[in-house]
Amino acid sequence: MNKKIWIAVLLVTVMAVAAGCGSKPTAAPNQTQGAGSETQTGNGATEVDGQVITDPTTAGSDDNTTPSNSANGSSEGTTSSGGASSGEVSTDKPSTSDSKEKKSIEVFYTDPEELELHKASAEITFASEDDKYKEAFASLQQSKDEKLVPLWSKDIELKSVQFKDGALTLDIHMPDTARLGAGGESFAIDALKQTFFQFDEVKSLDLLVDGKSTESLMGHVDLEHPMTRSN
Repeated sequence: MNKKIWIAVLLVTVMAVAAGCGSKPTAAPNQTQGAGSETQTGNGATEVDGQVITDPTTAGSDDNTTPSNSANGSSEGTTSSGGASSGEVSTDKPSTSDSKEKKSIEVFYTDPEELELHKASAEITFASEDDKYKEAFASLQQSKDEKLVPLWSKDIELKSVQFKDGALTLDIHMPDTARLGAGGESFAIDALKQTFFQFDEVKSLDLLVDGKSTESLMGHVDLEHPMTRSN
């Protein structure tokens, strides 16, 4: 009887030992697998069980470097852009029409019967003093009113204009077709004087025919050289 009891106790003890030894091999592989799954990457990060753990020191260093490069690129772009802007040269030229001046002047004509002088207004456009005198002379040669007859024919050519120290000199070429009678010649000279002496800067007026000082413009009336406001 005692022998059976001891055999039973021995079996229980063996089974208990066997059960305890059988549970240890299951824990050991888990520890080995966990240690073996830790891997060091090339950029300073550690990979554990498929997850990458980045070293804070290394990551911070990379973050600090990137904005610096961006800042340098931005600075270079600004410099390049500024250089291109400052290197541009404007080739625009001011319009010549903007420098011209308009002026309303008095111009003198006669009537179809050549009985007296008639005053009218005309607008001239000029860029210089010489142009102003040329435009004034051209106004004497044309009229839009049939009742106002020009005393200076369009056949008369104004060859040159010279103004110096208050003295205005006009040089003309007069064909025979532009000549008038005694009354018309007198009106023509008066119309010329009143038209040009309205300019305050003109103190004297000399009229030349083909560059020469002639005694008479059309052969009827004496021509003063020069004409002044008093004569």
